[in-house]
Order: sequence, then C-alpha cells, then structure tokens
Amino acid sequence: MLQGREVPDSELFCQRSLTRYSIQFAIVIVLITASCFSLSAQTRGYVKGVVRGTSGAPVPNVVVVVTNQVTRKVRKALSERDGTYSVQVPAGAYRVNLEPPNFAQFDKVKSYGDFAIARGDTLENVIVEAGSETTIDIAVGPKPADEKTRPSTASPRVDAPDRWRFRFPEYERYGDRGARGRDIPFKKSRWWDPYNQRVIKGDYPVKGEKLFLILSAVSTPTVEQRRAPAPSDVSSVDPLSSEFFGRPEQLAANETLQFSFELFHGDTTFKPRDWAIKISPTFSVPNYLNARENGVVNIDVRRGTNRTDWHASLEEAFAEIKLADLSANYDFISVRAGIQPFVSDFRGFVFSDNNLGARVFGSLDNNRIQFNASYFSMLEKDTNSGLNRFDTRHQNVYVANAFRQDFIHKGYMLQGSFHYNDDRRSLKFDRNGFLVRPALIGDVHQHAIKVGYLGISGDGHIGRLNLSHSNYFAFGHDERNEIAGRKVQIRSNMAAVEASVDRDYLRFKGSFFWAQGDSRPTDDKATGFDAIFDDPNFVGGQFSFWVRNGIRLSQTGVGLVQPNSLLPSLRSSKIRQPGNMCL
Repeated sequence: MLQGREVPDSELFCQRSLTRYSIQFAIVIVLITASCFSLSAQTRGYVKGVVRGTSGAPVPNVVVVVTNQVTRKVRKALSERDGTYSVQVPAGAYRVNLEPPNFAQFDKVKSYGDFAIARGDTLENVIVEAGSETTIDIAVGPKPADEKTRPSTASPRVDAPDRWRFRFPEYERYGDRGARGRDIPFKKSRWWDPYNQRVIKGDYPVKGEKLFLILSAVSTPTVEQRRAPAPSDVSSVDPLSSEFFGRPEQLAANETLQFSFELFHGDTTFKPRDWAIKISPTFSVPNYLNARENGVVNIDVRRGTNRTDWHASLEEAFAEIKLADLSANYDFISVRAGIQPFVSDFRGFVFSDNNLGARVFGSLDNNRIQFNASYFSMLEKDTNSGLNRFDTRHQNVYVANAFRQDFIHKGYMLQGSFHYNDDRRSLKFDRNGFLVRPALIGDVHQHAIKVGYLGISGDGHIGRLNLSHSNYFAFGHDERNEIAGRKVQIRSNMAAVEASVDRDYLRFKGSFFWAQGDSRPTDDKATGFDAIFDDPNFVGGQFSFWVRNGIRLSQTGVGLVQPNSLLPSLRSSKIRQPGNMCL
C-alpha cells in the first residue's frame, strides 16, 4: 500500500510561484539575448561574393582574409563548393586578399566600390556599412613574380624614393560615408595643397634627402578710417576757416605683397639645419592716403590732400650656416648674416624689426639655454610704407640676450638682455618733404645718441597664473638734446607686467605699463624713457587704438606718440629719427 504525505497549501503556493518566476526570468533572458543579437546585427555588415578561377569556374576551399584597416582585426571565411563565401564584420574599412597558397588577382580598371583601391593581389578601402552587404567577387590568379610568403595581414610593400615619401593608402576611417563627417586620415596631396605634405612648403626634399625648398606668399591688405587731431595749417583747404584744428578724417589703404624663397639643408626635425638661404621681396602696391587738410600727405600744399605711391623692398635676404654641434642632444651654434627679423625680448618693447645685420645664436644644456649676439647696421625706411630702403642711416644697434627655460618653476622662462644704440649725427628729409632728422622741435641741431639698455624679462606660467613681465634700465648720453638744448646724461626706467588666469574658454587678464618721464626736461639729466625701435605686442598690440595710431602735435613736425608704440617721445618719426629721453 502506498502512503504519501499531504502537501500543505502554502508549500504548493511557493512551488507554483517559483515555477512562474522561473518562466518569466527565462523569457527576459531570451528577450535580452535577442536584443543583443539584433543590435549587433545593426552595427555589422557582410562581405560576400564568389571565388572563381581564371576560366570563370567556382573554386571551393579557398580562404578569404578580411582585415580591418584601423583595428587590424582579421576575419576569415572558406569558400563553399559553389565558390561563394560570406564574412560578417563591424562597419568600417577593410582589406581583402586570399591566404596562400592562393593569390587573388584584382583588376585595377574594374570598380569594386567608391573608395576601393586594387593593389595586385590585395583590395584596400573596401567600405562595409552597418546592416548592408558588400559584394566582392574574387578571381584566383597565378602567384605574382616578386611575391614572397608573408603574413596575410601585412600591408603591401610600397617603394619610396626616400625616407620622407611614405605613401599611406587612402581610406575612410569610419566607413559611414560621411554620416559623422568625412575623416580620411591619409590623403594624396597636390603640389598646391596648403594642408597636406608637399614639396614647395618643405615637407619633401627637392634633391637627395636633406635639401628642402619653401615657397610662400603673403598678402596683407589694410584699410583704415581714422579721426585724429589735424591742424588747419598755414594754407587750409577752406581759406575762410579760422579754427586751430582742421577736419580730422583720414582714409588709408595699403596692399603689401611678400614672396618668400627659402632653400635649406638639414633634417627639418630636432636637429638644427646645416645651412639656409632666404629671400623675401616685398611690394607695397599701392599705398594710398586721403586726408581732408593740406600739409598732411606732403609739406607742399600744392600736392593736395591725397597720395598714391608704390615701393619695393627686401624684408628678408640672409644666409645662415651652422658652425658646430655642441652636444649629442642637438645643442648648436649658428651664424646668420643679411636682412633678417629679430625681436630682442618676448614682447618687442625695445627692438623689433627686419633689418640688415649679423647674428650668432644657438643653444646649450639640452636646449634649456638659448642665446643671441646681434649687430645691425640700420637701413633707412620708406616714409609711407615703412618698408626697408637700400641705404643705411648711420645707426648701429648691438643686442645680446640669453634665455633660461624652466627657471625656478617648470613652464616659466627668464631672459636677460643688453642693448646698445649708437645713433650718429645726420640730416634727413623724408619723401614727403618733412624734416625727420633732427626733429623739428626745440633746438634743431644734428646730434648723436649713445644709449645702453639693461633688461630682465620673463614669460610663461607658474601653476595656473600666466605671467609676462619686463623691466629695463637705460643709461648713456645725448650730445645735444632738442628739448634741453645741451648735452644730457640719460638715466631712465621702464616696467611692464601682464598676468592672466584661464577658466574654461575665458581668460581674465590684467596689464600694467609704466615708462619714466622727465619732470625737468631742460636740465642736463634726461630721465624719460624711449626705445630703439619698438613694436610692442602688449595690451592689444597693433589692434589697440592707442598703440596703432600716432598722435601728432598740431603746428609741429613731431608726434606725441608714434604709430605702433606705447611711448610718448616727441619724435618726428619712429622709423627715421633717434629716440628722445627728455620727455
């Protein structure tokens, strides 16, 4: 007789609940798995086709290799009896070939896709899109005559004439035909292409492996409408006017074209170049000024109120040669002679110009220290364009400076410098007939200035604080200052500080500039500060109204401030006249 125990209702309820939850859990697992497979299918595509022999008959048992050109992941498929094959891969760009001992034969004339490139037994840039099929029929051909056994994932060998011309195959990185923006990491460049490698901008050598050429052109158009105080002059445009100030409006336009030709020998990377030659012919075509008062464009009032002229110049024409390597870490010493650009400090407070000179420069201590020793025989400047002329102005400038990177704190650079300005006596009228040397103010006598500048400057960052500063002490003498009317001894100072802090995309900046003045301009001590040839990149530089616009003193031949300068100096012209320390 079989006996059993009675199952309580509570236990039956638990068993039924467990069975019900198990079924529900299994259904959820099945749904999640199906969703994953569906999502995977939506991000994948297929490479499929038929493998055929030279006679056109299907070829079975051939291994087709499909390699992702970005991740280098390889997937393989074996052709069926009817020659068909199919490989499921993520969307992207792929390389297709056959595994040895079989070799594919792709026709360069045949189109295998919008971006596909046939390279003998390999087909590159096969674009596979998500949820689609890409059909590539493969012909099995004989083994290439120069083919050697190699891994199926290796890229085809590309011969290059030198180590600079490695050509990478073009392919679309994402394989989505521009849905996320076209991204082709490697492109074939053109000779005129400014964004990719080309010969005429020094990316490839023109001869051998170390001779490079750089050809460039720069167009700088400037149109400026300004209102600045202008005198009515002795012969006003309006003969009935009696006002001291005339009509102040002026319109200036200038188009400057510069063509540069540079040939150099070297490696163009970390190692300094062995030698270089550079020539930059520059043209002001044209320089136009339209004023509303006479005596502005020319001292001869019969010339009217507007002027158009042209000027050709050489803003760069130098040769450079490396004298020696000073260490195995590319410390070096080189010399450069000719018309060359030079900025003596971080911001161009004392000297910044393209002029005729010679410079010895180099680096020490694994490039932590850089140094310059320069001499310039200053050229005259064209009155209206400001470009170089081809005659000297009897002014010699000597500059020596040294930079120390990571001084005290990493990211902060310190500079010490010495300038000496030997500006000799001369008499000069500019192209518009105005007297520029000596200045037409005070005691108008030819005089010489000999001034030295000791300076210390810094630039960089200390933590989050971006810091740039300069301090200069000027000393020397002016043998007959215009304002004092006598020989004066020069002792003067200048200081500038600019600090900023970045927060996200904002920069909070504060700037301070101070130049010492002269409270007694007629005594024998000159304490006003003036530079040699400044072009300060400070408080906005040439985009600042105060820096860019010169302010003339009415009924005189001098300006309170010269264009592209921060210093009040009473010069007739910054580019043509010596500095004035008695202001």
